[in-house]
Amino acid sequence: MLLCLSGCGEPDIVGDPESGAEKAAICGQCHGQDGISFIPIYPNLAGQKQQYMELQLEAFRAGRRINAAMTPHAQNLSDQDIADLSAFYANLDPRGKQ
Repeated sequence: MLLCLSGCGEPDIVGDPESGAEKAAICGQCHGQDGISFIPIYPNLAGQKQQYMELQLEAFRAGRRINAAMTPHAQNLSDQDIADLSAFYANLDPRGKQ
C-alpha cells in the first residue's frame, strides 16, 4: 500500500540543461560562464552533483542558508529554474573544458 501511495505524489521536476544554460547568465558573473569561478571566494559549479545543487538553491530560497550574494538571487527561482540550473551545471566539465 505504501509503495502505491509513494508513486501518487507530485511528479519530480526534470531539469533541462539547455534551459539552465539560458538562465545561468547572471550566475556566470560570479561562478564563471563555464562554471569555473575566476573569483577566489566563489565556488566552481561545473560538474557539481545535480541533487546537491538543488538542495543548496532550495535552502538559499527558503532562508535556511543565507549568503548576501546568493539569497536574493535564489528567492526569485522557481522549482523548475532550480532543476534547470542544477542540470546545466551538473553537465559541465569540472576541468573547464567544453
